[in-house]
Amino acid sequence: MNNGLILWADDEIDLLKPHILFLKQKGYEVVTVSNGRDALDAAASQNFDLIILDENMPGLSGLETLSQIKLSSPEVPVIMITKSEEENIMNQAIGNKIADYLIKPVNPNQILLSIKKNLHSSTLVAQKTALDYQQEFRNISTAINDAASFDDWCEVYKTLVHWELTLASADTNMDELLLLQKIEANSAFSKYVKKNYEKWVTTDSHPLMSHEIMKSKVFPLLDAGEKLFFIVIDNFRLDQWRMVKPLISEYFTVDEDGLYCSILPTATQYARNAIFSGLMPVHISKMFPDLWVDEDEEEGKNLNESPLIQTILDRYRKRYSFSYNKINDSAGGEKLLQNFANFANFDLNVLVVNFVDMLSHARTESKMIRELAYSDAAYRALTESWFKHSAISELLKQISEHGYRVVLTTDHGTVRVNNPVKVIGDRATNTNLRYKLGKNLSYNPKQVYEIKRPANFGLPAPNVSTTYIFATNRDFFAYPNNYNYYVQYYNDTFQHGGISLEEMIIPVVTLSKK
Repeated sequence: MNNGLILWADDEIDLLKPHILFLKQKGYEVVTVSNGRDALDAAASQNFDLIILDENMPGLSGLETLSQIKLSSPEVPVIMITKSEEENIMNQAIGNKIADYLIKPVNPNQILLSIKKNLHSSTLVAQKTALDYQQEFRNISTAINDAASFDDWCEVYKTLVHWELTLASADTNMDELLLLQKIEANSAFSKYVKKNYEKWVTTDSHPLMSHEIMKSKVFPLLDAGEKLFFIVIDNFRLDQWRMVKPLISEYFTVDEDGLYCSILPTATQYARNAIFSGLMPVHISKMFPDLWVDEDEEEGKNLNESPLIQTILDRYRKRYSFSYNKINDSAGGEKLLQNFANFANFDLNVLVVNFVDMLSHARTESKMIRELAYSDAAYRALTESWFKHSAISELLKQISEHGYRVVLTTDHGTVRVNNPVKVIGDRATNTNLRYKLGKNLSYNPKQVYEIKRPANFGLPAPNVSTTYIFATNRDFFAYPNNYNYYVQYYNDTFQHGGISLEEMIIPVVTLSKK
């Protein structure tokens, strides 16, 4: 058994023979030298997995040796051992990116623990993570089978996201098993939504939904006298929020108000307009027909968001001033940063951030982006990288420094699709892959969630015979014409509009200055 090749440099190396014998018994090969110069020669002639340096050696000191090793072999972890507890020495060692810092006298188990932490942590973490998930697997399956309320499903989804992130950070080979469990969960969740959605829309017995966000999350803070930013990141899933939360937590106290339910369709035209108006789509179309755009109209579907915000303020007799800005690119974000002082003139500042939505669409259309975001983990990583370097990150820092509060949310999530379902529609049928509406749709009712009376579900009906259908789980709608090309093009892309945990159960958080 060979657990690794180690170089140990210490001017009292002969006194360390019991330590070295102990490491050899644990499967490590140890090369010893008594000074810094010999350590550099040994490091130049052999590829060591780890180096242990005594800080206080005659001639070339441990710190000097460390500096030169880091120049030639920056990837090799170095453990520094010293008798000194001087902060200056510790700071220099840490500045040179040592792997660990131990104070003499050290016992063999201390050395072994440090070596394992630096050479085998990923393997040990993967083994422990895999074991923990295997033990939790049965509990998750039970929770899926027993879920009877929206809160139950929120807990199931949070657990699945936790394990998705945990397994992604460790090489466990458990990803496929988790994916099967997510598919099982989405299948059961889709049945739950089908059974309950009409009741949610027509009664007071329902989870928090899109059209209630302004009333329940935004107005209470404004009424308390807060200067508030309401930020909506389009197409922002719970797992993506979990990735950027640590970045935001650097300058905000995060109050995770929980998760809420996006209305159907889980598409911007419906869900975001519902958020800003405080109304279900059918009521927007009836009360403000000039602000609602039907699917078959050429006009942009989200050009009336600012007027819709004004309608909810008027209905609730709120006299708050507000600004509305949409950030589509870095230039737009930079412009807002340059004019940040203008935000002070308003009680409420609404920001719509479109990058994540643009990323999901670009992944469909661009081969390069598809390669960069080839998996859910890669998609999350791109979101994290964007956020870290984006204008919205700098905007949030500025907001925190000025002591403003923030409500951060999204209008819907997105799901990676891989199962085509055939549907036939006429020319007027909308193009979304996760939901369709029209008067001449042909499909297998067993494969979709079918709505024949749109008004009962809060949806407008452009025609008397309009039917809505929604894809569930990882399905997407494909036309029989040119079917194979269509399926190949859209398979494994991120889509939204239908019914899944990822699309419907979405985060809403409140941020306060630390």
